[in-house]
Parts: sequence; structure tokens; C-alpha cells
Amino acid sequence: MAELAKKKAAYEDLYSIPENMTGEIIDGELIVTPRPSRKHGFCATALGTAVTAPYQFGQVGGPGGWVFIIEPEVGLGEDILVPGLAGWKRERFPFQEEGDWISVAPDWVCEILSPSTFRKDKVKKMLLYARHCVEHIWLIDPVAMTMDAFRRESGGWFLLGSYAESDKVRAEPFQEIEINLWDLWIGSLQPPAAS
Repeated sequence: MAELAKKKAAYEDLYSIPENMTGEIIDGELIVTPRPSRKHGFCATALGTAVTAPYQFGQVGGPGGWVFIIEPEVGLGEDILVPGLAGWKRERFPFQEEGDWISVAPDWVCEILSPSTFRKDKVKKMLLYARHCVEHIWLIDPVAMTMDAFRRESGGWFLLGSYAESDKVRAEPFQEIEINLWDLWIGSLQPPAAS
């Protein structure tokens, strides 16, 4: 007996998922995962703060010329991906578009890994980012306190470096600044002392 053909997910299907979930469309399949944890959100915010001042606004000696968005919807062909953080060189960023998603592949993506997204981010999404010519990707694991930086070469990914815990990092494409990884981990902030 022939199996019924599986219906390909469409953008409108994203409207049917609960508000406390994140939806992506990968290879025609609607993939729904829980909203990011506080470790994930803290890491994305801290990293966004570190790169935005110098690279988006040209402050603290940075070159400017970039646009950053936390958890944007990015349309890559028929796929809709939601990276933890993405950056575009300003001249490539589409400031106005019809759809809710951004139709231009980022120049840099940071996937902040979690136990529920680890496999999808490292396997499926990295292949799609390479296929759509994203030049750099960082994979950050706030639980293991690690970061891997990659550059796209020959259609695949070349590992530029692996870092952990309190390493000071200068990684492409933001090698002009030093990022203290310790600042990305929520445990680096201690609760105020009881009075």
C-alpha cells in the first residue's frame, strides 16, 4: 500500500504553533522547539552587546557597517531558519521587504546550542547555511561553556578555532575586538549579597 505523501510545511504553518515555542521550516518539515532558556537568552544578549557597539554603530574603535538581529526569521529558499543571532554587512541587508522573514542570507550566524536543538543546529542548519553562502558561523554552547568558530571554504566549513570557559577570543569576522567568553555565561553574574 502506498504511503500518503507528506505535506510540505508553509510559512503560514508557523502561525499555528504555541507562543512559547519557536518554529522553523527545514527541508519542508515544520520543526517546533521550546523557546530558548535563560542561559541561551543571556548568551545571545551578551554576545549581541559585544559585537553591536563596534560593528553596528562603529563605537569603541570598531569599523561599523553591520546590522545584527537576535533570533531573526531568515528565509533561505523554502527553508525558514531562526538563528540565535545573525549579522549582515549593511550594504547587503534588506531594510524593507514584503514578508516577515529576511530573504537575504546573513554574512555571519551564531547558533546558541541547547540539548533540544544541538543536533538540528550542527547537522541540518550548518549544511543549509553553507549551501546559501553564509560566510561565518559560530556555535556556542552555554551549558558546556564552549565556542567553535567556522569560515565557509569550498562549500563546507573550516574550523577556525575552539574556545572554552574564560578564553579571550578574536574570531572572524570580528577579529578586531576581543570577546571574553566568561561574559557570555549567565553564571558569570553572581546574585547580590543578602543584606
